[in-house]
Amino acid sequence: MSSTTAASGVPETPQKISVLFVCLGNICRSTMAEGVFRSIVKDKSSPYYNLIDKVDSCGTGGYHTGDGPDDRTMSTLEDNGITNYVHAARRLRDSDFQNFDYIFAMDNSNLMDLERWKDRSKKLSSAKAQVMLFGEFSGTGRKEVMQDPYYVGRDAFEKAFEQSRRFSRNFLERIFPDVTKTN
Repeated sequence: MSSTTAASGVPETPQKISVLFVCLGNICRSTMAEGVFRSIVKDKSSPYYNLIDKVDSCGTGGYHTGDGPDDRTMSTLEDNGITNYVHAARRLRDSDFQNFDYIFAMDNSNLMDLERWKDRSKKLSSAKAQVMLFGEFSGTGRKEVMQDPYYVGRDAFEKAFEQSRRFSRNFLERIFPDVTKTN
């Protein structure tokens, strides 16, 4: 995404991007991904600090609108040093497809819901968002799904955290290849 201007030879600043994470209810996986991603890009010492505009998460369903993240999401984030994350669940909006550059689905069902939503709305024909599975950035050579940990337990929340961190780093390194890698 970054380049050098021909006239000056000075590297251009990469264009800022915006990212939206989507799951079903917006209290477990998408909030985990948002919290992890924010911790990487919004820290002033991060090489990505000035490269990300908006970061948010939402659900395809409105079951938990206004609720905070699941306690297990918050305790997993906190156990991994992310102690300043705050979020109120919300449902996906048509405007999200125009306001975000990347919309990441946590699983294939979420991805199909996003694609149907986008196809149904005539207003979205000029949408800029690239809709994809977050697990496309697994780094394993294959797409990974982030399983819903809600009914599984603490180990599944830890797995979601690990995937969120790995997918986030891989995404950032692919989008901003000239930026120093994250730890």
